[in-house]
Amino acid sequence: MGCVADLTGKTALITGSVQGIGLAMAREMAAAGARIAVHGLAGDAQIEEVCQGLRDAGAPQAEFFHGDLRNPDRIDELMQAVAAWGGADILVNNAGIQHTAPLGEMPRDVWDSILAINLSAAFHTMQAAMPAMARRGYGRVINIASVHGLVASRSKAPYVAAKHGLVGLTRVAALEYAARGDRAKGGITANCICPGWTETPILGPQIDQRADAHGGNRDAAIADLLSEKQPSLRLSDPSEIGALALWLCSPVAHNLTGTAIPVDGGWTAQ
Repeated sequence: MGCVADLTGKTALITGSVQGIGLAMAREMAAAGARIAVHGLAGDAQIEEVCQGLRDAGAPQAEFFHGDLRNPDRIDELMQAVAAWGGADILVNNAGIQHTAPLGEMPRDVWDSILAINLSAAFHTMQAAMPAMARRGYGRVINIASVHGLVASRSKAPYVAAKHGLVGLTRVAALEYAARGDRAKGGITANCICPGWTETPILGPQIDQRADAHGGNRDAAIADLLSEKQPSLRLSDPSEIGALALWLCSPVAHNLTGTAIPVDGGWTAQ
């Protein structure tokens, strides 16, 4: 896809960027000239492959930064390391975990972990990054909130609670920083992208299971899965989420802030 933003001289920190949507956003921003601070759970070989791939895509630099998002002290260390590297002009809170169980059966430690990684971590990274963005006059916070930041589903209490909270947190940040910077520099914005069903490895087992019931027809399995909630009957590709994130980084998006943008094939329109 063609770049709609020139991110030369900008640094993007993307949590959970070693695979899936996070890696797709990193590739789009690398192609636009950004330095990429990579983060996620991966072994040394995968980390090197991802970083080299981003450099090949156009990033002048791509380095991996450790940080356990369950632990505020480790998040502080992550943000201090990125600040020493030049600081995040673009912060993408993408990392997240999921667990399904009825409300009455949801383990307490699972609730705590999902809230910590999917919501509290974004508070800590935003608190660390946004004051410096304001001083520079340009900054982008893009939080990956899921359609479950807008609507609920059964057996996903902590995930839905965290994603709804992430939308609210993002709106508060948008209000507090709306007047910082100017049109020429791009200002400071904070937005959520809310993907519906997206073709990532986490969906693989569900698709494979349904494909067995459709004689191995993967397209039929996807249509069956999506028919429950996503009227388009089409999965999004992670690169499409990346393209939207890239557009949000452009100075022309200076007045688009405090939003929760669904990319869900009509799911939340119902």
